[in-house]
Amino acid sequence: MPETENTAVAVRASRRVTAKAIRGLAIPAFGALIAEPLFLLADSAIVGHLGVAELAGVGLAATVLQTLVGLMVFLAYSTTPAVARLLGAGRHAEALAVGRDGMWLAVILGLLLAALGVVSGDWLLAVMGAEGELHGHASVYLTISLAGLPAMLLVMAAMGVLRGLQDTKTPLIVAGAGFALNIVLNFALVYGLHLSVGGAALGTVIAQWGMAIVYLVIVIRSARQYAVGMRPNWKGVKAVTRVGSWLMLRTLSLRAAILATVLVVTAQGPNNLAAHQLAMTLFTFLAFALDALAIAAQALIGKELGAGNLREVRALTKTMTRWGLAFGVLTGVALAAAASHIGWLFTTDPSVHAALAIALLVVAVGQPLAGYVFVLDGVLIGAGDARYLALAGVGNLVVYVPLLFWVNHENFGDSVPGLFWVWAAFSVAYMGARGLTLGLRARTGRWMRVGASASPR
Repeated sequence: MPETENTAVAVRASRRVTAKAIRGLAIPAFGALIAEPLFLLADSAIVGHLGVAELAGVGLAATVLQTLVGLMVFLAYSTTPAVARLLGAGRHAEALAVGRDGMWLAVILGLLLAALGVVSGDWLLAVMGAEGELHGHASVYLTISLAGLPAMLLVMAAMGVLRGLQDTKTPLIVAGAGFALNIVLNFALVYGLHLSVGGAALGTVIAQWGMAIVYLVIVIRSARQYAVGMRPNWKGVKAVTRVGSWLMLRTLSLRAAILATVLVVTAQGPNNLAAHQLAMTLFTFLAFALDALAIAAQALIGKELGAGNLREVRALTKTMTRWGLAFGVLTGVALAAAASHIGWLFTTDPSVHAALAIALLVVAVGQPLAGYVFVLDGVLIGAGDARYLALAGVGNLVVYVPLLFWVNHENFGDSVPGLFWVWAAFSVAYMGARGLTLGLRARTGRWMRVGASASPR
């Protein structure tokens, strides 16, 4: 009996340690995750008082920038598990070397994309429908903002390095300071120096480079401590690129699903489109909280696999999966309770209210599933299972697109049932396909490759 009691006490103590480790990474990660949307929100709020054309131009240019940066998220997602594995294996210097190579890749890609944007930016804005005064404002904002693109990607890669080193507090502090600096600069440049949308873009660029420099100082100091040089190892850069290419394919499949959804809703009519954009905004905000758990999963799973602690990997996976489901239930209940009222915060149009309410009810039902999906996605990214995630993502898209085609074919029009079926397809069917592919993979254990490195399989 005493032996049984001692075992139970040890199990409870282990669970408390695991929960503390997850919270210690996830809570600061959430704060850092919402920093970039807050940058764009600050720009929109400040520019919004200049006029409708200025606000619309910034919105269009920001869409281009968000798409570019979103596709590059693999810079963080490939660096975090690679660094964490080496850290878990006790190879701190090699962990920093991998992080350094990821940061070099970020700078190279940032410069290439910025150059591409300068050459083709005006054409791309025109293709998206910008013309006249709106095109002028969008072009100015995009052109200046491209100067900050290398910094944005460098920050992303550096955040991955620190997450891999089990540090999410520093990114939170840097993000908070960068956000505060961004607001001050934008006010001064837009209203003090009267630089209009160009001032808003310039303020954000300065803040982004400030954050990048801070991260560089942090990583360089750590590298010197372990006698790691900052010159790139091109074989290491190539290795990060190889893993990153699979993660980019995964991200492309997610972006394609969202884009296809928007195209179908756009065809239904303006009321449904407005309601859909609001619903997607709320869904995305809730996803940040769930992504914070996923980031904790990436860092912790990578570290424990590097150390060869398969028992701890299984325990972490079970704990975080339960947390994801539980958080999904909580957010789902809260969203369902607010569904019929929250529309008044954004518009007085009753048609939009009705469509938004039904969309949010569907989102609420799907929140536990979303929690399950996001956490397992983070677990498999942390394990370096990039190839499977990419191929599964393509398969999920193949399942989802025919459902969207059916919704579009039924021609529901600008009506509540139309938006209901779109969100049922996305929040239940598409997320369900993701949950199935991720859950089946997690059950096999084939992703639990121990050691200091994991190549895509």
